[in-house]
Amino acid sequence: MVKANKFKKLALWSAALLALGGLLSACSKNEGVAEAKTDTGPVSGGALVYLEQQAHTNLYPPAGGFYPNGGVLNQITDKLTYQDPKTLEIQPWIAKSWTINDTATEFTFELRPGVTFSDGTPLDAAAVAKNFDTYGRGNKALKLPVSEVINNYERSEVLGPLTVKFYFSKPSPGFLQGTSVIGSGLVALQTLERPFDELGDATKIIGSGPFVVASETLGKELLLSARKDYSWGPAQLAHQGRARLDEVRFIVTPEDSVRIGALLSGQAGVIRQVQAYDEKRVEEQKFVIYAPSTRGVNNSIVFRPDNALVADLKVRQALLHATNTQEVVQTLFSHNYPQATSVIAASAQGYVNLAGKLAYDPQKAQQLLDSAGWTPGPDGIRQKDGRALVLAAYDSLPQPQNKETLQLVAQQWGKVGVKLQVLSGDAGVRVVDNLDPEKTPVAPGMVGRADPDVIKSNYYPTNRNVLLQQGGVSQKVKGFVDPQLNGLLEAIAAQTDTQKRLALTADVQNYLIDQAYVIPIFEEPQAFAAAPWVREVGFEAVGRPSFYSTWLAKR
Repeated sequence: MVKANKFKKLALWSAALLALGGLLSACSKNEGVAEAKTDTGPVSGGALVYLEQQAHTNLYPPAGGFYPNGGVLNQITDKLTYQDPKTLEIQPWIAKSWTINDTATEFTFELRPGVTFSDGTPLDAAAVAKNFDTYGRGNKALKLPVSEVINNYERSEVLGPLTVKFYFSKPSPGFLQGTSVIGSGLVALQTLERPFDELGDATKIIGSGPFVVASETLGKELLLSARKDYSWGPAQLAHQGRARLDEVRFIVTPEDSVRIGALLSGQAGVIRQVQAYDEKRVEEQKFVIYAPSTRGVNNSIVFRPDNALVADLKVRQALLHATNTQEVVQTLFSHNYPQATSVIAASAQGYVNLAGKLAYDPQKAQQLLDSAGWTPGPDGIRQKDGRALVLAAYDSLPQPQNKETLQLVAQQWGKVGVKLQVLSGDAGVRVVDNLDPEKTPVAPGMVGRADPDVIKSNYYPTNRNVLLQQGGVSQKVKGFVDPQLNGLLEAIAAQTDTQKRLALTADVQNYLIDQAYVIPIFEEPQAFAAAPWVREVGFEAVGRPSFYSTWLAKR
């Protein structure tokens, strides 16, 4: 049976690679380098084939937190500011300068002249104002949600053709960094006039970026063409002017082995979501692994205390200490996935090392469960008041090896008498069940952003609300709310003193672990692989690719 399964998998891989090869052959005539005679430096021309694990879902910029969405938006939109991915310094881009008042409630930006969207309309103060009025307040009629990176937004004011001012009801120190993220990509007015449901079609997204959408086969393929008149990239980049590539072809390729096979056979230049077990194979053939940090909330397991099974702090603490994160990382991942030592990554702003509070201690876990009144039943599963301690979680497709991670954690929890059911289902069922704490008392999660506001984005009720508190989109929450946690999150978003803001970030990390709301597993990168002839692949501050400076060397 094992041999038969291996042959079956090989046959499926071969068939998929053959089909992909046929698709790629249609664009191979442009895959070479138009001007290169020798590999002496950057050249212009050619088409890059980029394989993505999942199709984008919606390209309304605030939806760019989903990496397939952000990977597209990063090529076709610009931002007001640019965050240096190495220093995290905020630098000019479409805004050439800015001023902020002492209370961080008023931000004024001076824009670069001559910038236009790809439909020819100006990227001026009026356009920027409309973008942030939409992102900051949403548009209920068009079902455009508020951006999770903008807090306390009040209004904009156009002070001149190239001068725009923003007002906030409370201090919002994270706004400047928020103008640099994927969720703040600038789009033309006609895009902002479309309802959310139409923005899954990439051809409806009109940006000012270095590439434009040439064509799309929804869910399968997206062709981007270089915008020939582009001349306003971030000033600090060595490359200026139009993109070096002529085209970037995104092809959705869900099967891991097919993406790797296409890369190593030369049919693709860059792929995303390289699994840790494939890294050695890629590097042995002299291909390049990129694993930029997402610098935000770590890949974690969270609890929904509205569910009675995990409402008791002792139960959550027991499961935290029953989780051997070192075993997870060493079994499933590589050095590119550091074991988590806090809620946020070690490279994140405001990080504090809480490894001592996260120690694997199964004996302590059993003692906590005993003291909480959960005793082993005849099948080994703990029981209390006639109810078994059986929990459930859906695996998360965007997160690397998440199903395997949850299955290994389930084995670990089973050793202390707790059963974790790892569920799979279609997208619609997942969405509905993940908003119901009775059905999903446990959930995986992470979010990347290089600013302390990232913690608020993940845990605050009106943002991602992964703990499922009252006040969020879920109508299934009966009573759970944590005012102390929410107060800390609000304070981070409003504190203008940098050191005090970082101290608050430390406080909320401690609080989340002390309450055992979250079990951090590992620091999640975005893992890419590239052929050696693909040069200068760039990444923004939390790991989305940029092909603006990319060029193709002679093969």
